[in-house]
This record gives sequence, structure tokens and C-alpha cells, in this order.
Amino acid sequence: MGREAESARLSRVLDGLERGRGAVVEIAGEPGAGKTQLACWLAEQAGRRGLPVIWARAPRSGEGPFRVFRDAAGRTGAADQADPADPTDPAAWYELIRRRAAGGVLLVDELHRADPSSLELALRLIRSSSSSAPSSSPSSPSPFVLVLAHRPRQSPPALLEALDLGVRTAGIVRVEAGPLDVAAVAALLDRWRRPVAVTGYGAGAPGGAGASAAVLHAASKGLPGYLRLLVAAGFDAGLWPDRAGGDEDCLLREAAPLLAELGALSGPARAAARAAAVLGGTFRPADAARIAGLGARDGLAACAELVRADLVRPAGHGQRLAFRHPVVGQVAHADCELPFLLDAHRRALRRAAERGAPAVERARHAEHLVHTDGTAAARVLAEGAAETVTRAPGIAARWLRLALDAPPARGRGVEERAAWELAYCRALIASGHVREARALAHDLLAAGDPRPTGHRPAGRAGDGGARLTPRLLLRAYAVCADAERLLCRYEEAEAIARTGMALLPRPLPAVLSPEATELIYVYGLVHVLRGTHDRIRPLLREAARARTEAGPSASAALGVLIAFCDVFSGDVARGAPEVTRCAALVDALPDGVAGHTPDVLALLGCAELYLERFPNARRHLQRGLDAATGGAQKHIRAHQLLGLTMIDQWAGRLDEAERRAAEAEELARAVGAPDVVTLATAMRAMTLVWARGRRYAGEAVALVARAVDVAALGRGWWATSAISLLAHAQLLGGDAAGCLRTLLDGGGGEGLPQVQSAFRPSLLALMATAALAGGDAGEAERSLADAEADAGRLGLPLQWACVHRAGAQLRSARGEHAEALELFERAAEGFRGGGLPVQHAWTLVGAAPATAVVRGPGAALEVLARAESMARACGAALALEEAERVRGLLSADNRPGLDAHPSAGPRVADLPSTDPRAVDLWSALSEREREVAGLAATGLRSRQIAERLFLSHRTVDSHLGSAYRKLGVSSRTALARTLAPTAPGRLSSCGPPAVSR
Repeated sequence: MGREAESARLSRVLDGLERGRGAVVEIAGEPGAGKTQLACWLAEQAGRRGLPVIWARAPRSGEGPFRVFRDAAGRTGAADQADPADPTDPAAWYELIRRRAAGGVLLVDELHRADPSSLELALRLIRSSSSSAPSSSPSSPSPFVLVLAHRPRQSPPALLEALDLGVRTAGIVRVEAGPLDVAAVAALLDRWRRPVAVTGYGAGAPGGAGASAAVLHAASKGLPGYLRLLVAAGFDAGLWPDRAGGDEDCLLREAAPLLAELGALSGPARAAARAAAVLGGTFRPADAARIAGLGARDGLAACAELVRADLVRPAGHGQRLAFRHPVVGQVAHADCELPFLLDAHRRALRRAAERGAPAVERARHAEHLVHTDGTAAARVLAEGAAETVTRAPGIAARWLRLALDAPPARGRGVEERAAWELAYCRALIASGHVREARALAHDLLAAGDPRPTGHRPAGRAGDGGARLTPRLLLRAYAVCADAERLLCRYEEAEAIARTGMALLPRPLPAVLSPEATELIYVYGLVHVLRGTHDRIRPLLREAARARTEAGPSASAALGVLIAFCDVFSGDVARGAPEVTRCAALVDALPDGVAGHTPDVLALLGCAELYLERFPNARRHLQRGLDAATGGAQKHIRAHQLLGLTMIDQWAGRLDEAERRAAEAEELARAVGAPDVVTLATAMRAMTLVWARGRRYAGEAVALVARAVDVAALGRGWWATSAISLLAHAQLLGGDAAGCLRTLLDGGGGEGLPQVQSAFRPSLLALMATAALAGGDAGEAERSLADAEADAGRLGLPLQWACVHRAGAQLRSARGEHAEALELFERAAEGFRGGGLPVQHAWTLVGAAPATAVVRGPGAALEVLARAESMARACGAALALEEAERVRGLLSADNRPGLDAHPSAGPRVADLPSTDPRAVDLWSALSEREREVAGLAATGLRSRQIAERLFLSHRTVDSHLGSAYRKLGVSSRTALARTLAPTAPGRLSSCGPPAVSR
């Protein structure tokens, strides 16, 4: 799989052999690249063609000359089965091998480890066989194909020189077994059908299988041999590269060739390899010698042997070495005997402590000693977990679990154990095991709350553990509330956090402990997600005035949360400068420090998103996304992906937006966050509408509606954001009434009071468009007035652009085409300046009819051409479809009876979409007649109109008859032709929808 180009070259070689043309084929590649697999494929193809195949393989050990070719000399079934009379005569061996291989394929595998005499024979065969001309002498042996598979790093210079010369002179066909691509890795995984724990590891492709393939492709470097080892080990991205997985037995069974490589080493080299595996990562030869119990000279010689065997390679400066691939070291480690392993890790831990190594390095050794060295190893594990939790929370959780499971020792304080348990909860949350963390946090609160049972929060009975100290109790409330928040259980989260807040003095002290700061921050996040952020702003400001012992990252986190609440509440005047100040603070924090409060980058990015600072938002969201690898912070990663999805959708990167939304949906499902799943589904559906066109609108509406049904209306941030996307999809699908119902129900009624202030203007503008499309011009005017008032308070250009576009549509419906065109152009310029090409194109399409009236059809067609160019560059099929529809109305080719040349464009009087007479006739109808006629013009029957408007069938017919008389038409077809441009069902708007982090 994934070797189509290489297979084609090998097939051509066999084609030439069947025509009497021999060849030399070099198959080169890294260990594990699949060189032998390619040679096997070639042998299979040759056998199917009836060509004889001879295998030769360089053994790892043995005595005597020409060891590579001894087996090949006796495998053809010919009469001369014995070796040459003189087994040391190169010429005799050369003639024997040529006769045996004549007319077939000779495959020589692992040529890099050939003995000198076999190498010399191979070089002679290369020189004589690399000529592609057929033999003209009857006595000469028939041509054959010589296939040489080797590892260039380990091959002798003479072989490399001969092969390179043959390739340069076109006498040798070189086939390089390079890394597979992601698609080939995915195909192999599907064939092997092995489960892989990959969720949330920065996957480069959407969906579970694609994510698995992308992550395993990166971990294996695309080399199929290592890929099989990783899969056999039960690959877990959260543990990589520290470990491949938890199935060491299966790893060793699959690693037989690699174990043979290790077994072929000398005793000292084998000990050095195991010592290097204990050290892990990069290592110094002197350290490996010390751990292996070798002297300095013997240790250096052993490491030199490992380099010659290409098991280890130089790594950077300072004479450090590393295994050629991490899984090689893990196989070597798994192959160690237990006594050696314990003693080596004990030596390594002692050595690391002597040179003051970081706790994370010491913890790698302590985890193997925790059940023998007790408390000392457990404390090292806890320290290492604290250092690595932001980068590799799965490893941190494992170390803390080992520390908690270690045999208790005299002198270990119950407070220390409680701190470890809370740290374990945090590591579980960070690695995506939120439900497990929630259960443990509830147990800790139930067992450790010093208040009477009746005053404790609801939770399961504890295990009889000691009560928590006051400071740890605050942390326990914060951890428990955070777990509830991440599971979208906002009521429970708020109640638990509020209970913990009752333990703090009011007013707050001048200096806040780290635990108090953490609880206040979590309490604020819960209120933000519930949509009750205004209640928490005074408390957050009070906390920000105090000094916190938690350090600069906690201060920055509080500042970002306050600024976000201001922006989210529509207080742009206060929030905008605070966001700028906080961005400078966060930018100054190292990644490791910022990672201790992972919500900060997501909150900051989304605040900048609402302020329409898209480059800054993208930078901060991407920084957070880059830090959330190794399975870290799946829930925060999902939030960051959603913000980037919206930025990509607006910027016209629709493929990237769909991929990010799919990954966010997968992550949210993995951590059990239904509200996040809802929003991710809605975003993905809307992205696909833009990319696939109106034919997908119905499917998108159904998909989003099902997702929104799962989330209760009015639940706050996530739900209202998803509901706004549903409303957009409904309007694009032609269901203006459904769009209005969704906005009113989900937004809290007229004025949309429950919608986030930061993007209320665009949703009110959407509401105005939907009302206009439904024939209710009065409601459209009221919604537009509210939108203009809110946009004026915010002062954000893109919100104004949405409002201007809705205003342009209303004025077009009134026949005020000059005023409409001016608003369309202002809206288009706003979208262009904001870097939103899809919305820019969509607005230009909407402006084309008004342009035709005011400036002529030629100008309108130019506007459409610009819109189509932008839409085509973005892959926005929906905008292209709409442009085509409008072009059909404007094109003279589609209008019979025009006396102008088609290139001149249609006359204004012939354009149904802009005919002033049609507009006048439309305005002559009553409001109810316009409503009924507009629906009839879309093709609805009287019964359907009656059901939609809650009228009787007879009343509908009466209004329709009156409209016929006033318009001078006698059928629905004529009505549709007359009112097509002015019937409000043609109006649509799709400005920047609500976005949530």
C-alpha cells in the first residue's frame, strides 16, 4: 500500500526481462521502510509471470566465504546443486550464480551486512548485469534481474559508489522505499483493524480514522515497520513518545527482527543498548556506560558498535546519542530482565539527582522503583507530574496514580496525599477523563469537607479519607466545579463553586491565595458559559484589585476573563483596551507558564474574535492549539478549534474550517460535552452549506436542528450560538418563517435579549431579512432599527456591514434602489476590509439588481463577475449558485424579444428583478396580500399557504384573487414572473453568525 509508483517501476523491469533485457535494481531505504516487502512483491509478480526467482539473504553471523549466496546456489533444482569445486574461487561463484539466475530474478536482501567475499561477488554482478542490452552470444547465459535491497547508512562505501555510478549512467534502476503518506497509513490501519487511542492529539485529518492515521503517521515517521510496532503496542498518543502503549508483550512478539538486531550485538554493546533505553531520549555515552556497569573505554567502544549497527545515531551537539527511532529504545527496554531494569533505573535516578536533573527526568526512573523505594520515589513522581501536566497530562496522571498507589510510609502527611489526589484530578481533566475526575473530586469533597454532612454539596460517600485543609478544600471545590462545567452541567457547577465561595471572607482579602484565585476564576467561567456573566463582573474586578500569590499567569487569567466579560456584554469601550493590555501580558508569558491556565488563550482569542481583530485572534488560538498536543486539554482544544473554524469560514478557508469543526466535534464527544458537540455540529453544517451550495441546505438544517434539540433552549452561550447558526441555515434553505421562530425562541423574543451583545446586531439584521422574506415589512423595519441601535453602541465594522446589507435589502423592496446600492456598497466594503471574501462576494451578488437599475446591466454583470471570482477562489459554491441565478435574470440571452446585442446587456425595463413598475405594483398590495402573493410566487398551493399563515383556505383564495386583479395577472406562473424580483422569498442574508469559544 502506498507504493504505486515503486511497483510500477518494478513492473517495467519485469516487462524488460520478458523481452530479454536484464537489469540491476537497487531497493534502498531506512530500517522499517518496507524494502523486503517491495522485494517480496516483485518476487510474487515474477512468479505469476512464470519467471524463476532465487532469494539470497545476508546472514547476521557465520563463517566461510560467499555466505550471502550459499543458499541461492542450491535452490533452482538444476543438476549442479553443489558449491563450486573451489569454494574460495570468486570466478567460479560468479559463473555459478549467473547460470542459476539466468532468465529469472535474483533477490539479495540485507546486502549491507554482507561478508567481504560476498560483497565482491555482488559488485562483479552489478558491473556485468547493469548493461541493459540483450546478449548476442548463444553461449552467454540469459539475462536476469538482480535486485539488491540494503540500508545505505550501513552499506560499505564500495557498494554505495558502485550503485551511485550505475544510477548516474542509467544502468541501475533505483527504487527508494521512502515514508508512506497519511492515506497509505490509514489504509494499513484499516487492514489491520487495530484500535488506537489517538483522540485529540493534534490530528491533521478529521474524524477518528483520519486522526489516527495522521498521528500514527507522525509517530512512525511514515515507516511501515515502526507503524506495525506502534499499533502492536496499543499506541496511545497521550503517552507518546515516553511510551508507545501498554501492551509490551505484543510489542515484543511483533519486534522479532529488531530483537534479532539487538541479539547480534556483543555483550557490552547489548548492555549499553539496554542502559540507553533506561536513560531514554538522548544520552551521553559516559552515562550509558555507567548505567551498564562498563568502564569508560569499554563503554565508548560499545556505543561505537551501536552506531555502526545503526541502532543509535548522533543527536545534536555535545556527543549525545539517541535511538534511531523511539520505539527501538522501547523494545530494548521491554527486553530487559527485571533485576537489571531495577538496578539500572536506580543508578539512573541517583545520577540524575546528582546533576540536578528536572523532576520529569527523575520521575521516568522513579516510576519503576515506586514499589521498592516507597515514599521517596512517590514524591519524585508527584514533582515530575507537576512539571509535565501541561505538556503530557496522560503521563502526569499515570505518575500520580502510581504515587497514590505506593505503599504508605511513616511520615507521609495526609495533606500531601490530598494534594496529590487533587493534582490527579487536574491531570485527568487535562487528559480528557473528565467524568473520572468528577467522581474522584466528589469523593474528596464528601470525605474531606469539615462542615456537617447536611451542609456539604451532594456527592458520593468518600473512602474515609482525612478532612481537607481549608486551602485544599477551596481547590477541591474549584476542581469539582470545573469538571461539572466541562461536562456542560452548569447548574451543578455554579452551585458547587458558590458553596466554595462562601468559605472566602467578604470583602476579599488584599492578598489572595492560589487556591482562592483558582476558585474565583472557575466561578467566573461558569457564569460566562451560563450567560450570566454580568452577575460575576463585580466580584472579578474585586479579585483583580487584590494581589494574588498564584503568580503572573493567574493575574493574566483574571484580567482576560474580565476583559472577555466586558466585550461579551457589549461594553466595547471598556473591554477593547483591556483586551489589548491582556494580550501584551499573555504574549510575555512563556508557553509553559501560560499552559497552567489553558483557558486563557482560548478566552483571549475569542474576545479578539468578537472585537473583529482576526489576525490577533488567530495567533492566540493557534498558540493554544499548538500547546495542546500529546492528548493535553482536549476540552480547551475543542474550544480553540471552534474559534479557528469561524475565522477560517469567514476568511474563505472552507476546507480547513470543515476539518477543524469535525475535529472539535470528535473531541467534544470524547470528553462528554454535549453543548460543545452541538455548536461544532452546527458550525460544520454551515461550512458545508457554503462549500456545497443550496442543495445541502436542507440536510444542514436537519443536522443542526437535531443537534440543537439535544441542547435545551436558553441554556446560555453554547445553545444560543448554535441556535443562531440554525437560523442562518433555515433562511438559506428558504424557510424564512422557521428562521424567525428559531431566533425568537432561542433569543428570548423581540429584540433578542438572550443573545450575546457582541453579535446581536448581525442577528437582528438576519431577523429583519427573514421578516422581509416573509412579507412582514413592519417587523423588518423594527428589527433593523434595533440592529442599528445596537451596532451604534458597539461600533464594530462587520456588525455594521451586516446591518447595512439588511437595510439595503429593505430599501430594494421599497424601490429605493439608489439608497439600497449605497448601503450594499458600504456593506461590501466593510466585509472586504475585514478580510471576509465569502461575505464580500455574497453582498456583491445581492447588490447586482440594484446596480442594474442605477448604473445599468453592464455594471451589474461586472459586479457579478467580481463576486464569482472571489467565490470561486474560496470554493463557495453557494455564492456561485446565487450569482448564476441573478445572472440569469440580468442576461439578455435569457430574455426573448430584446433588440440589443447580447453583449450590451438587457434593458432595465426588461429586467423582472429591477422593474420599477413591478415594485410599484407590489407596493399597491395590502400587507396581507403581499404576504399571500409572495408565498404563492414561490410555488406554494393555497392549502399550504393557509397552514403556514394560520388562515382558512377561502381567505387565502380571496387575498390571492385581489392580488391577481391589482397586478393584472391570472395565474401563479404569471404572478411568479411578475413578482420574482420583488417577492421577498428571494431575499437572503448570511452575515457573520454567532461564534462561541
